[in-house]
Amino acid sequence: MDNEKLQDVSNETKNETPEEVQNQAELRDENQPEVEEEKTDGDVAAEQPQEEVEDKQPQEEARAEEKQVEEKPEPAEKEKKEEASDTESEEEDSHDEEEEELDFEHADKEELVAKIREIKNEENIRSLDRVLKAIKPRFDELYEVSKNEALQKFVTDGNEADAFEYHGDELDKEFITLYGQLKSKRNKHYKDLENQKEDNLKKKERILEQLREIVDGEESAESINGVRELQSEWKKVGPVPGAMNKTLWANYNALLDRYYDNRSIYFELKDLDRKKNMKLKEELCEKAEALASMEDLKTAIIQLNDLHEEYKHIGPVPKENQEPLWQRFKAASDSIYAKRKEHFEHLKEEFEKNLVKKQELINEVEGFIKFTSDRITEWNGKTKEILDIQKRWEAIGGVPREKAKAINKAFWGSFKGFFANKNQFFKELESKREENLQKKQELIEKAEALKDSDDWNSTADKLKHLQTVWKDVGPVPEKVRNETYKKFKTACDHFFNRRREQNQEQFKAYEDNLKLKQQVCDQLEQEGTKEDPDLDTLYDLVDNYTSIGFVPKNAIKKIRNRFDSVKEKILSNKSIHEDDRTDLRNHIQMGRLKNTPGGERKLHRKEHSIKRKISTIENDIATWNTNMEFFADSATADKLKAEMQEKIEKAESELEDLRSQLAAISAQN
Repeated sequence: MDNEKLQDVSNETKNETPEEVQNQAELRDENQPEVEEEKTDGDVAAEQPQEEVEDKQPQEEARAEEKQVEEKPEPAEKEKKEEASDTESEEEDSHDEEEEELDFEHADKEELVAKIREIKNEENIRSLDRVLKAIKPRFDELYEVSKNEALQKFVTDGNEADAFEYHGDELDKEFITLYGQLKSKRNKHYKDLENQKEDNLKKKERILEQLREIVDGEESAESINGVRELQSEWKKVGPVPGAMNKTLWANYNALLDRYYDNRSIYFELKDLDRKKNMKLKEELCEKAEALASMEDLKTAIIQLNDLHEEYKHIGPVPKENQEPLWQRFKAASDSIYAKRKEHFEHLKEEFEKNLVKKQELINEVEGFIKFTSDRITEWNGKTKEILDIQKRWEAIGGVPREKAKAINKAFWGSFKGFFANKNQFFKELESKREENLQKKQELIEKAEALKDSDDWNSTADKLKHLQTVWKDVGPVPEKVRNETYKKFKTACDHFFNRRREQNQEQFKAYEDNLKLKQQVCDQLEQEGTKEDPDLDTLYDLVDNYTSIGFVPKNAIKKIRNRFDSVKEKILSNKSIHEDDRTDLRNHIQMGRLKNTPGGERKLHRKEHSIKRKISTIENDIATWNTNMEFFADSATADKLKAEMQEKIEKAESELEDLRSQLAAISAQN
């Protein structure tokens, strides 16, 4: 039907109101804030639907006309549209109720993610839309806090702030993913809803054309069935674009009025319809009264709003029952709203207590602004303290809305001020790290200069000293820390790996030396225990033994004991002359001394020591011989001469032994 026809019919019934109210799920601007208001008695009263105005046609005339109708038609489905202001008022109340319950201002990320998980399968798009609008600002705030903390740590670790990239943690990713899915679901629903409204408009225009044909056509007993079918089809069609709603309803009701004006049973049908409506509204009153026993106030309010919506669209009831029925329904609603008001009063008390707690934390965090130190550990300790305060702050619930902005500004101002000071400290620390880098680069150069040295012991000591100095130097910039340490470690490892390889070769040589010394010991034992051993052979074997190099450390004591055992067997051989045994003993001792670390130096020192002793003993013998010449002949003098002579002989024996040792040393040189 074109707009001109719609307008023509509308003019005929411009004082009538349509039966159906536009669906409350109309698309709203996503960023438009919802205002929280409590429903007052006046608001509830405004929801009372208007009853149809009784037609002035006498009932008697309608009943007389009814006799001429072959079939009694069912009541007309004509319903009046509530005033737009009533609908808008209830929409606001519904929205206010939702926003009063959806307070995420103090929720943490876990709570936000838990909530968005909870609604991911929500089919009520209006409820879903309210949650998304309420939850997103709090998440953005927490996301910025996490981002700033990550940036602070990034800079603290020695990185440039310009290089920072933040991708969020697992909770951030999950929230963003679910939020995007739910937002797409919501947008698709509203888009589908608008498309469906356009289709519904076309359907209702087609129904109006068919209804017009019946109204303008010839009256018959079957025409009422056609009207009923069109009424039923009209009811099944959903909402249409708001701009066309009033015009469609005006034309629809005008056509129905014209149709029932032409039928004598109009008022009786309307009476039956009102009785049916009264039964339906009584059922709604019972449902509303049952909501008073629900503990979940939020769910009760939502269901009550749905009952109000349904109550308005049922249609008129008998006039004498209209006010009592409405007062019953209103009384049930008022009991629920009273419980909601009490709940809000309790929340208000809690908010005041929370305000006191948060003010205490504000006073506590203000002291962090003045903190200063030149030690990283103290800064980190203070950071842990202020982060603990932050957790306590976030654990406290909401505060009165009119004071929330001021206390948040006071707390976070001090919080951010502390981290700004900490950031400045680490900037200054970075300068010190550059100096440390220069020192460590110098140590790297020294280590690289030593890494190819073959002076194993000396170089090892030097490198160990460099490693000690390295540890004493403070940290370097984070971006070159690994690279710097790797260079120093590579140089040290290069030398010690070379020394380890050399030691492995040396250990094999030690094993060979052990075998040779064991063979020499066997030969010495075999030759030295003969009845007439060959002294030249023994000397050669001893020299051969002492000339053999080192043996494994764990075999030193064993081979030494073996050699000493063989030596004692040789020196105890009675067939060897005493002087030869002495010479052989001295030769063995000097040979062993020579082959110890620093042997040449030890022999030289030993030689000088023996020569000093020889000189001393020779002087003592000469002195004693001279003194004996002065002793007179007497019993006492003879006794002194005997003691002196014994002393001289003992000294000469020691002198002989020293000369033998000196000869042995000379033989080693």
